[in-house]
Amino acid sequence: MSRRLFLAQSSVALLVLAATRQALALSLADLSNQDASAGVKAALEKGALAAVGLLGRSGGFLDNPKVRIPLPGYLEDAARLLKMTGQGKRVDELVTSMNRAAEAAVPPGQDLLVGAVKSMSVSDAKKILTGGDNAVTTFFADKTRAPLGEKFLPVVTQTTEQVGATKAYDRIASKASAAGLVKPEEASVARYVTGKTLDGLYTIIGEEERKIRQDPVGTGSALLQKVFGAAR
Repeated sequence: MSRRLFLAQSSVALLVLAATRQALALSLADLSNQDASAGVKAALEKGALAAVGLLGRSGGFLDNPKVRIPLPGYLEDAARLLKMTGQGKRVDELVTSMNRAAEAAVPPGQDLLVGAVKSMSVSDAKKILTGGDNAVTTFFADKTRAPLGEKFLPVVTQTTEQVGATKAYDRIASKASAAGLVKPEEASVARYVTGKTLDGLYTIIGEEERKIRQDPVGTGSALLQKVFGAAR
């Protein structure tokens, strides 16, 4: 390839890139605040409901490696020791109960998630529309993590207390916390599971939102096509 041809092709490529960026800026600018806000709200509500449906059922956490709740790292050695002494069943029961508790906790949080979406400001919507892959997770975590944590904790506590190994976890975790080896929120199985439930919920909501960003046409919604098509 001659140097002249290479330079010509490079110039064309730069012009195309510049034109694409200008078109994107114009597309976003052309969106009304009402459209942008309504589109983002529709996407987030769709993502939240889908996440609740996926996680709030049997196997939603336990059978999904992306969100499955394991024992905290500092208990892995103790778990291996218990398995070597023939108590592996108790360890498995604890892990299963932790994930079952998460599955039971998620559905009651649906109203809070939808409420956060409906009360979203135009500024919030614009930030999410132009933000990166973590924009949705950040929004939901800021708006709902504390109230959802309060709603989830009693459900998680009731479910995990039915397993005998929970007391052993809390006893070990309490000592580890006093020694500064674990975070205070991980000093009880219920609080640890509640935190992981929230993490898993936001992870799946984020995934659902990314699907809409990547394929707005596939949503079948004219509004979502218009808003997220402009943001592509």
